[in-house]
Amino acid sequence: MLYRKMPMNGDELSILGFGCMRLASKEDGSIDEERATRQVRDAIDQGVNYVDTAWPYHMGASEPFLGRALADGYREKVKIATKLPSWLIEKREDMDHYLNAQLEKLNTDHIDYYLIHALVGDLWDTVEKLGVADFLDKAKADGRIINAGFSFHGASEDFNRIVDAYDWDFCQIQYNYLDEKNQAGKAGLEYAASKDLGVIIMEPLRGGSLTKTVPQAVEEIWDEAPIKRTPAEWALRWVWNHPEVTVVLSGMSEEAHVEENLRIAGEAHPDSLTKEEMQLVKRVENKYRELMKVECTGCQYCMPCPAGVNIPLCFEMYNNLYLEGDPDTVRFMYAARVGGAVGTGGEEFASLCVQCGQCLEKCPQHIDIPNVLDSVVNELEGSDLEQRAAMAREMFKQV
Repeated sequence: MLYRKMPMNGDELSILGFGCMRLASKEDGSIDEERATRQVRDAIDQGVNYVDTAWPYHMGASEPFLGRALADGYREKVKIATKLPSWLIEKREDMDHYLNAQLEKLNTDHIDYYLIHALVGDLWDTVEKLGVADFLDKAKADGRIINAGFSFHGASEDFNRIVDAYDWDFCQIQYNYLDEKNQAGKAGLEYAASKDLGVIIMEPLRGGSLTKTVPQAVEEIWDEAPIKRTPAEWALRWVWNHPEVTVVLSGMSEEAHVEENLRIAGEAHPDSLTKEEMQLVKRVENKYRELMKVECTGCQYCMPCPAGVNIPLCFEMYNNLYLEGDPDTVRFMYAARVGGAVGTGGEEFASLCVQCGQCLEKCPQHIDIPNVLDSVVNELEGSDLEQRAAMAREMFKQV
């Protein structure tokens, strides 16, 4: 395992952090606690010392899970990061209420790295007026938190002013080879580093979209490389190639993912990719931009939908329609997965959308979700949807 130093305090942090937003889960969506605990502890045993969770992850179950997973001496081996649910704050007292509840959920007396969660410009203005600086100062003074930071999902023009608004220790931004100009982007990464902030990276694989479905046109570009790497390794090495990056979070839910990421994290030094390799990644980026219809990362912030639409799954299938080159299979799998033949059993079609707009303010990517769902309906549903759904239910009933 390679380690990088947190500029403000000198902590030597593993360059790979374990993200607890997409833990191993059972068919009903609940955390597979035995398996996820084993994965978390295995990663820690192999050098990971930064574990990230938050109040809403897994519908509130992630923090209590982590508190249990870090029993038996594992708490002392790691730095815990969790986040104040900023969108729920209505008054100054709420901040202490949530922090104290998180300490109890995590079964600890302090949070090593505490973030104000999912900031955009307007939300920062709100919590700033409610006294978040005073809250952070006092929580640091009394030892409930050690380091203060924020995670960011806003427009690039708001990032620098939030960095400058408080004496932060670190920040967390979305960054991957498709997001150099999205949200904080490369400019934000460099600005934060210039202020000696540690930088934690989320969504290095864009919610798995850079690895789950790799179009043939993209595979052909990767195959040109003299050194053969998986798409996940290319994406992670590209982020770790930036010396400004301190930790990269990966939401690992499969044992094979844990092992692959640990291997890469033992080799991925900054500035280690060649000029030719960086050009290859750029070509892959350009090819993805040609193919993708919606830039959803699957973060689930838009969920639950009050009308019952599975928005991330609808968008995943919509992208697959253009990435996989097999429209009949994708339309069948849309009917199967979104129609309930595979999964929880309930219908979650895009056509259930009632255009309420609640998802719009929640989306970190600022996607016009209702309009894109209209496109999903037009291209993936159609008059034979129920027939496809019935066939899928019959097929998967026999599996």
